[in-house]
Amino acid sequence: MDRLLDGYQRFRAGGWTDHRERLQALADEGQKPLAMIVACSDSRADPAMVFDTAPGELFVVRNVANLVPPYTPDGGLRGTSAALEFGIRVLEVPDLIVMGHQRCGGVHSLVHGFPERAQDFVEPWMRLAQPAVDAARAAGTPEDLIDDVCEHETVKLSLKNLRTFPWIAQREADGRLRLHGFRFGIADGVLERLEADGTFAAV
Repeated sequence: MDRLLDGYQRFRAGGWTDHRERLQALADEGQKPLAMIVACSDSRADPAMVFDTAPGELFVVRNVANLVPPYTPDGGLRGTSAALEFGIRVLEVPDLIVMGHQRCGGVHSLVHGFPERAQDFVEPWMRLAQPAVDAARAAGTPEDLIDDVCEHETVKLSLKNLRTFPWIAQREADGRLRLHGFRFGIADGVLERLEADGTFAAV
């Protein structure tokens, strides 16, 4: 905790000064982010770092393995869906991104088995991505590449689920919203983008 508080002191001495006018304007005028990103909670894959953005430029929801559940307005406690509703219907962001990453612990657990301490919530949550694993295995993916392929397939699955939200599908259809898929390589810093043909290519 001391290290975090030391970081806050550095922020107050430098970062706050650098961003003071922008933050005060955001406080007064509200936010109008450039994009919304669904990203993983993993501490190594920070969207603001990857895209080198300033405060107010990204509306971010992070969860285990950057998953989007299908549209299910059943009154349940659905944090990711609530964030999507706010980002898309209230803030009206023009771009919606799903960003996966290399060496995702959630994907690894889904493929290879969940640790005993991650079965109350992580396991049922990750079962949302079972179709991504099934697709990778059906394609005959070698075992040494299965995690890598599943990380890419999970991004595709989340994009597919995004399109089950009627107010996302409508906005995409009429051009008000663009959907994108990315996967960030932690080890090499390479960002891959999902192309129209279903493959990923380095940006």
